[in-house]
Amino acid sequence: MLTKGQIIDIAKKEGVRYVRLQFTDILGNIKAVEISVGQLEDALDNKIMFDGSSIEGFVRIKEADMFLHPDLSTFMVLGFEQEDYGKVARLVCDVYTANGQPFAGDPRYILKQTVAHMKEMGIGELDVGFEPEFFLFKLDSEGKPIIDTIDQAGYFDLSPMDGGEYVRREVAMELEKLGFVIQTAHHEVAPGQNEINFRFADVVTACDNVQTFKQVVKVVARRRGYLATFMPKPIAGINGSGMHTNCSLSDGKGNNVFYDSKMPMGLSLLARKWINGIIAHARGFSALTNPTVNSYKRLIPGYEAPCYVCWSDSNRSAMIRIPAAKGPATRTEIRCVDPTANPYLALSAILASGLDGIKNSKDDELVPPVYDDIFALTREQREEQGIENMPENLKDAIKELKSDPLMKKVLGEHCFNKYVEAKEIEWDAYRCLVTDWEIESYLNK
Repeated sequence: MLTKGQIIDIAKKEGVRYVRLQFTDILGNIKAVEISVGQLEDALDNKIMFDGSSIEGFVRIKEADMFLHPDLSTFMVLGFEQEDYGKVARLVCDVYTANGQPFAGDPRYILKQTVAHMKEMGIGELDVGFEPEFFLFKLDSEGKPIIDTIDQAGYFDLSPMDGGEYVRREVAMELEKLGFVIQTAHHEVAPGQNEINFRFADVVTACDNVQTFKQVVKVVARRRGYLATFMPKPIAGINGSGMHTNCSLSDGKGNNVFYDSKMPMGLSLLARKWINGIIAHARGFSALTNPTVNSYKRLIPGYEAPCYVCWSDSNRSAMIRIPAAKGPATRTEIRCVDPTANPYLALSAILASGLDGIKNSKDDELVPPVYDDIFALTREQREEQGIENMPENLKDAIKELKSDPLMKKVLGEHCFNKYVEAKEIEWDAYRCLVTDWEIESYLNK
């Protein structure tokens, strides 16, 4: 990790003029306080304050003063930003109260608390690899986005059919400058849909990285005259965007504890219990992994998104898939997550669910894998196999969240109540809206 002195020296050497102190609100939005480089030393001494009463899910006006404590390991010069007024650097921060305590509503702190609980159980690390998808849309003459994709290409198509190739390549190059290890970049199934994958990291770093990734994608797309959106289902009738989340646990020596060559599918007993926990709480954490009204337009049959709570080592219609790579690469791919999720809260919920399965699942209660095409099964056939549906809308997801005691424990009372309140307001606003579909279907009847 860099020291305070090293960060100040790098800022001087690179000609940094501004420093962005970033944090994330409970809805997953990146927030920032930008300071001149002259205030960097104060920032590194945790002296920069902001008004928390104006941030979603934070505090009341009488408790407004909050302090930003930079994580020194996250310092980077943002080469993708325009440099007309000098270079910009950033530090990801944890949020503290005026009395010097970690703020209970800070999503990054909530994740760190869950990681601490994991380590108390003797598990060394949770490694996470995200696979975020996004769409590229055109802009009109006034620079406003229109629902017209950048191309009509499909899965793995190349230029000239693939209109997003140069945007993806520029994003990948900018990320590599920031230290990301880019693994793959390609056109996805739907027109205008793209995916860029980068190397896994420990869970807190991975969540920091995916927030940075979203920022770079949006800035580069705008620079090239397009809108990049992580909206799960911007267009009906085609595939939506997910953020498949690959998870593996390791011991204190870095060995993957999900792998056991002597067990079926190479999955250890601990991995099977982890899967049990994820399945048991999937409906409860869906409001965190799929947090918007639009999220549930993606989770419908026919578009490769998982609608049913089950797992398989080969079946891509399952919510949890076990990729073919084994040994150190053994992992669970959780396919329901979408890119509008607050990564810190979503991974807190997933980690806590898996740990609950490890602690409380009995050896003779392991959920079996599913090899049928789940989309082809009737509801009765799914029920016979004990396969539950994911919630079908945000209202049901909120209800499931409220009825899962583990989720309340993980989020803490403050964040839990603020999050539920925000999501209930969102659902109520949608419920009261009259859509174009309703006008077209009913106006003349």
